[in-house]
Amino acid sequence: ASSALYFKNRYPLAPAAVGPYSQAVEANGTLYVSGQLPIDAKTGEFAVGGVKEQMVQVFTNLKYVLEEAGYDFSNVVKTTVYLQNMSDFGTLNEVYSQFFVEPYPARVAYQVAALPKGALVEADVIAVK
Repeated sequence: ASSALYFKNRYPLAPAAVGPYSQAVEANGTLYVSGQLPIDAKTGEFAVGGVKEQMVQVFTNLKYVLEEAGYDFSNVVKTTVYLQNMSDFGTLNEVYSQFFVEPYPARVAYQVAALPKGALVEADVIAVK
């Protein structure tokens, strides 16, 4: 789309894309943020610890991309979360509430067979101004 603005590895605090895609694309006042893995951009490695630490890193990375594009979590209307294990759903709710406040965006969470690089969690968001 000619009116789209592509954010390809533009924000140094968020990890670079691990494939041929942009960190986010903005089109007509809507920001589509690609799935974020729990990679710490400073180290290039997953956040140290378990699933909770990985979740915090994922949502921190989403925050960085949102901020680079001039958005924040209050602009998010839809979140998709991919879990390696649905038994981590309670931890997801705990971490999620540290980043989002009411009114919460729409959300879906899936258990998936595998995630890139063996991550325990990945998430993406759609934000609107």
